[in-house]
Amino acid sequence: MARRGRVQLRRIEDKASRQVRFSKRRAGLFKKAFELALLCDAEVALIVFSPAGKLYEYSSTSIECTYDRYQQFSGARRNVDGGDQNNKDNQDEASSDLQSRLKDIATWSVQNNADESDANELEKLEKLLANALRDTKTKKVHLNSIAFCPHCP
Repeated sequence: MARRGRVQLRRIEDKASRQVRFSKRRAGLFKKAFELALLCDAEVALIVFSPAGKLYEYSSTSIECTYDRYQQFSGARRNVDGGDQNNKDNQDEASSDLQSRLKDIATWSVQNNADESDANELEKLEKLLANALRDTKTKKVHLNSIAFCPHCP
């Protein structure tokens, strides 16, 4: 029986092959996460989004508690490094950036008619909307992570 050798790490072009590889690798990754949690009594949380945007998750306790613990750890680390003021400045900057993007979208919608716009203008609008949505979701997740977790001890 011949040895397989190393797998080249590059994007798989064939969509069906890429989906099969994703499913197999995802299953292996979740199995390893489970084994790590069980054998080593480690707290493990794993979140994977498929190329189609479907969510897959595994947690040895609860995703929320593990994420809260991570936030506390990373927040304490930032405070030790003196990054507390920088974090507040970054949040203020992100908020004003999001407001700026929303103003850009509103301005575009007032100035342009979607029926008369060309593909480039519509692509720009789509990117503006996607970025604003991503930033809003990120901010919402961050605010929700600060809240009390009823499952945590």
